[in-house]
Amino acid sequence: MNKLKQFARTQPHWAAAFLIMLILSFYWLFIATDRYVSRAHIVIDSPQVNMTSMNLGSLISGGAAGSGDLLLLRDHLLSTDMMNKLQRELNIREHYADTSIDRWARLSAADAPMESFHKYMQKRLTIDYDDYAGVLRVEAQAYTPEMAQRITEVLLAEGEAHMNAMGQRLAMEQVRFIEQQVNELEERLFVARDNLIEFQNTHGLVSPSGTVEAIFTTVAELEAQIAIMRARDRALSDSQSARSAERIRIRSEIEALEQQAAEERQKMARLEGDALNRLSAEYETLELRAQFAVEMYSQTLAALETTRVEAARTLKQISVLQYPSMPEYSTEPRRIYNITVIWIFGMFLAAIAQLIRSIIRDHKS
Repeated sequence: MNKLKQFARTQPHWAAAFLIMLILSFYWLFIATDRYVSRAHIVIDSPQVNMTSMNLGSLISGGAAGSGDLLLLRDHLLSTDMMNKLQRELNIREHYADTSIDRWARLSAADAPMESFHKYMQKRLTIDYDDYAGVLRVEAQAYTPEMAQRITEVLLAEGEAHMNAMGQRLAMEQVRFIEQQVNELEERLFVARDNLIEFQNTHGLVSPSGTVEAIFTTVAELEAQIAIMRARDRALSDSQSARSAERIRIRSEIEALEQQAAEERQKMARLEGDALNRLSAEYETLELRAQFAVEMYSQTLAALETTRVEAARTLKQISVLQYPSMPEYSTEPRRIYNITVIWIFGMFLAAIAQLIRSIIRDHKS
């Protein structure tokens, strides 16, 4: 006993180091409560849709998501929102604040502030992303095997639901916007179609453009007949007088043909009333509007279907490589490892203190 007192007086730094190391070793060996660890390894898959052949097979095929999704999932699993979900599902505050747990390892109180609770849970949850394998490794520590496994299971389920909700929120907004555009374009299409039908019924013309073409053809035929009749009249002028019955008949036919041609031209270019050239222009305008409305409507419908299929790609499925394990024995705390580290650092710090004391003693002497 006297030797220990003398050692403490002459080497206080070594005595303090040994005392602290002994206390901590006693804590890790006999006081620290066992913790059970449940582990799971996961990746995120999403459907890969082939837009050139949108069939059931293309919707079923899937591919691994990028590292961005896994990092987003990791951030959510460690968030305060996830802590609240774990509390609602499993009442983990009561579990970690149980008085059977040693004072230094348990949560300070079941009603501890969220900041303290979140900081405590970050020590009990380990979520690492393996960028080489593209795998998220999830570990949950609890003081019973069942609770450790349940925490890991809830983490996976809630994480998958969050990723789906986050991805589909934007997709559904896009779908709703395009559906609104489809409804507006459908109304425009019906209005354009009704205007075209009303125009046809009002003027009794199915296609004014076709009527104009028919009149052009008629006028051309009449002019051709007039030219033929005039040529016959000139041919007869050499052998018959202007008052001959044949020439009078031909001139009468020419006059009738010219009158008919003039009437046909008047239908197309009358300045007042329902001139066919004006009707044709109005009809073509209405027809172009109707065609444009049909094209816009069909393109928007195609865009809507494409967006709906793209929305399917936002679905995220967590593929479990290792399901949440049921621990058979405690793996935390690592007692031998912690004691070894404590003794190494204790000896190292004591040696540094010894060196500093020697340097000071040499300077004084």
